[in-house]
Amino acid sequence: MGFEVVGVSPDTEASHKKFADKQQLRFPLIADTNQDIARRYGVWGLKKFMGREYMGILRTTFIIDQQGKIEKVFTRVNTKNHFEQIADSYH
Repeated sequence: MGFEVVGVSPDTEASHKKFADKQQLRFPLIADTNQDIARRYGVWGLKKFMGREYMGILRTTFIIDQQGKIEKVFTRVNTKNHFEQIADSYH
């Protein structure tokens, strides 16, 4: 569909390499270990899991056009069918 995919997470470069190799990813992963990118995009926040609260990445997808403008934001990412989520929004 003409998209370029880039993943960003607070994990280390070594962790990203291991994950990318295991999942056979064909796109780059950026190690945002200080959460600078996540904070700038407003996706570093309070999460809850099994009664525990902690700070982490709020899984989000941004569609950014060629001029750098955010075109669409997906805040409810369905990891198993995310391609379909994006593709369906462009039909």
